[in-house]
Amino acid sequence: MSADQELDARGLNCPLPILRAKKTLNDMSGGQVLSIIATDPGSVKDFEAFAKQTGNELMESREEGGEFHFLIKKRA
Repeated sequence: MSADQELDARGLNCPLPILRAKKTLNDMSGGQVLSIIATDPGSVKDFEAFAKQTGNELMESREEGGEFHFLIKKRA
């Protein structure tokens, strides 16, 4: 799946990955997909909660080599 925008949140700790994702999503259109890469292990639960609270869809959440990858689809 290709993303419409990418956010590199590596090296940032809570709550910065969420805040940067929120800011990026605000500039995107409904239905577009944001790809996020983070290194904070707490970001897994943070993005799950963020998706539930905002109504955006967490399409993917996976760990690869100590990095956490997320795909979030902005609600329409």
